[in-house]
Amino acid sequence: MSAGQEVGDIFGSGSGPAASLLRSPTVIISAVGLWGMNVALFRLFGIDYAHVLTLDLIKEKEANRKEGLDKDDSGSDTCSIGGSSGLSVDPKGHGHGTPPNTPSDNGSSTPSKGHHRHESNPLTAIADGEVTAGKLIGFSFSLLILLHLSSLVWINMIGGSAIGAIFAFYIAVFVGIALPIPSTAWIRNACVAVFHRTFELINPRCACLQPGIPRAIPFIDVFFADAMCSLSKVFFDWGMLWHLAWHYPDPVPMDLHSIAIPSIAASLPYLIRARQCLVMHTIGSMKSDPKRYQHMLNAIKYSTSLWPLLISAYQKVVTTEEEKATLEKILIVLFAINSTYSLAWDIIMDWGMMQDPASWNGMMPESCAGGAPNAAAGSKPQSCAHTVLRPRLRFGPNTSIAILLIDVALRYSWLLRFWENDLFPNADVYILCTQFMEAIRRALWNLLRVEWENIKQTRGKESEEDVEMTEKDPFLPHPVSAMTMSPRDEQKRGSHREV
Repeated sequence: MSAGQEVGDIFGSGSGPAASLLRSPTVIISAVGLWGMNVALFRLFGIDYAHVLTLDLIKEKEANRKEGLDKDDSGSDTCSIGGSSGLSVDPKGHGHGTPPNTPSDNGSSTPSKGHHRHESNPLTAIADGEVTAGKLIGFSFSLLILLHLSSLVWINMIGGSAIGAIFAFYIAVFVGIALPIPSTAWIRNACVAVFHRTFELINPRCACLQPGIPRAIPFIDVFFADAMCSLSKVFFDWGMLWHLAWHYPDPVPMDLHSIAIPSIAASLPYLIRARQCLVMHTIGSMKSDPKRYQHMLNAIKYSTSLWPLLISAYQKVVTTEEEKATLEKILIVLFAINSTYSLAWDIIMDWGMMQDPASWNGMMPESCAGGAPNAAAGSKPQSCAHTVLRPRLRFGPNTSIAILLIDVALRYSWLLRFWENDLFPNADVYILCTQFMEAIRRALWNLLRVEWENIKQTRGKESEEDVEMTEKDPFLPHPVSAMTMSPRDEQKRGSHREV
């Protein structure tokens, strides 16, 4: 959040090339490729990310069915997420992140253990319709080439404007995805899932519209809204694109109303996420949850992200240098507060690290100094990283520490503004660079966030030997539990046992 709240050049000529117009599609394309990296790493370290994301949906569906609220609405609340291992989720009570009917080597369909035979989700029944890391990365490169060609042809060859080039790119992408080509079916399925979760972000859950306790926010919607917060500057650019197109070919007037719509658009992800926190706080209050205050603290954290964004935009309409200098000082203070608050929340709450400082007493001096750490009788000694961060690190101590340090640096990437004129040719390139940094930070954040959620979901279901083996060598077959093992893996493991 910290780096993407500044805005670049807003006002100026409505025609001709403009780097600000190319920022949004470039950042979106990079986000798609980085999610492909996430999928690859989740598979490498044996984390069933599809099951982690959709477990709350499965539980909610089961609870509704037990209460008689689940009326025959097949497909209306189905979330299909393909993974690198062909993962899809049917929330109708099946607590597994894989298809119940998985084709065997001879092409036949074999029901997996613990599942009743039923009709598969039509979104995942299409051949080669699963989302893999290779497909996501390849798709991002294809979009990047298309964006370059659109700009080259429309601006340099046809002599059009950057606005026309951007609209041509978006239209080409829409047409390419909409065409009923079997090889792009997975993209259409992914878009359907994204649109469905987007609707759920604005779906009312308050008690005033339905009796009883409001519906809890599932983890997948929290995860999706957090991702949108990192793309808030994209929403701002889309609002500015609308203004540029509306006033074309005249420049956008330097008035306060010219930044109103872009600022509101950029604020939407933070407002949605804060609303989710307030809903969960309401549910906690109705259930007398002693930890409900955490949701209010989280909502306050997202409110600290709004002010830098709004003041940075307002700074563009200020004419006097004295007022600009005053706003700059306020902006730096707000950046520092938001970055520090968000970083602490990342480490302690989102990643579940450093939650028990009292346990460091008596272990820190020896384990972190290279000596043998203290350990209770009958238990294995822990390393310094396991002691300070948390006992279970699915990505291993070195990777976890590296991600944490990079997150610290990228949270404070706004400090580059002090060397903006020395490092960047203009403000738009500086903003684009910080947006890329935020996309990378979010991709790294995703790894530890899903890992921590997976640890909470599988607490007590995996042995220490399984976790220790995964941390030592993620390339070895991971002895996962039945909750995270695909039917094909179960078949292979059973055949090895028979041999």
